[in-house]
Amino acid sequence: INRRARATAASFTVYLAMLSMMARTTSGALTAHAGDTHGSMTKPGATIMTDEHEHHDEAHNHHEHVKVAYRDAVEGFRQDKDEFFKTDPRSPIPADERGAFTGLSFFPVDEALVFESRTLEPYTGDEPSNFQIPTSDGKLRAAHRAGVLRFDLEGETRQLTAYTFDGGDGESLFVPFLDRTSGTETYGAGRYLDIDPDEDGTYELDFNLAYHPSCVYDPRFSCPLTPAENRLPLLIKAGERLTPS
Repeated sequence: INRRARATAASFTVYLAMLSMMARTTSGALTAHAGDTHGSMTKPGATIMTDEHEHHDEAHNHHEHVKVAYRDAVEGFRQDKDEFFKTDPRSPIPADERGAFTGLSFFPVDEALVFESRTLEPYTGDEPSNFQIPTSDGKLRAAHRAGVLRFDLEGETRQLTAYTFDGGDGESLFVPFLDRTSGTETYGAGRYLDIDPDEDGTYELDFNLAYHPSCVYDPRFSCPLTPAENRLPLLIKAGERLTPS
């Protein structure tokens, strides 16, 4: 399996794993983030099941021995996610709305929006490395500017700041971003990427895996808002989009 397809196949496992990482909140809100990978969320008092996570680990291990094209891996990921949203008790879609759920909307897969072997460079901006990131429910969450990831797109070098949160493993990066689709074709507060390092320590920015935070589906979720420094002045037509009206 090629590197891109392997990373894509792993991302659903990461998604499920993040669901089990969040601490309970005291307000009764559902906490999403880091990455909410739609969230890493836990409802206070609820029991998080891990069987499906283990199942996807097993499936991923099996798939590593199968030749899978990148585009097929992304499409398979999207199908798995639709099934998760419709049937899993951890779905961010309210239980009484899941019956009518027919699937998420996505932009077509664009392999030109995959940037491999990105080095996490030190953050040298003017903002503090340790800060409080605002959330969709008016709260603040302790966050850290882990560094920046640079990539070339439309003739210029772009960059996105990557963040970590207290309680994480220190290597997984949370990369929210805004672009010129935000507020029209995609959610106005931005989309998220959650990325783990490859074996050589570099990272892959794959905008085909960009997703909407869980508060898009249920306002009870507490989702980090995208900092202004991660606004891209161009269209990123990849990943999740709002359902066209």
